[in-house]
Amino acid sequence: MKKILLISAFAALAACSPAEKTDDAAATTETAAVAAAVTAADGGPSDGAYKITGADGKVTMEDIRADGTYTATRDGEEPETGTWEQKSPESFCTKSDDEGAVQKCFAEKVDESGVWTSVDPDDGEISTIVRVIG
Repeated sequence: MKKILLISAFAALAACSPAEKTDDAAATTETAAVAAAVTAADGGPSDGAYKITGADGKVTMEDIRADGTYTATRDGEEPETGTWEQKSPESFCTKSDDEGAVQKCFAEKVDESGVWTSVDPDDGEISTIVRVIG
């Protein structure tokens, strides 16, 4: 009888063990590790909250998350969501969740005055970036 109780206890304990990581969990961990390894143009982490002012003066607030996703919100427009990749401090790439979207990489730098700029690869428009949180 003691053996049956002991075997039952081990079986119950094994059932309570944490499940192995799924591929999605491993991919999220890997994305976060890569994000931490490459810094943004200002030398800080890539993830955080940013205020982006376009050449037209319109402001976009971006929430760049460590899991590789982002949300960009501009006054009067629906938020844009997608994924991001920091290829180097000078190359920040995004891919909208919109159907048929392709990855778009922005050339970024911080000048000698400390102004962080980003150049849109489609039209050459220069935006100014300010880190709000992160």
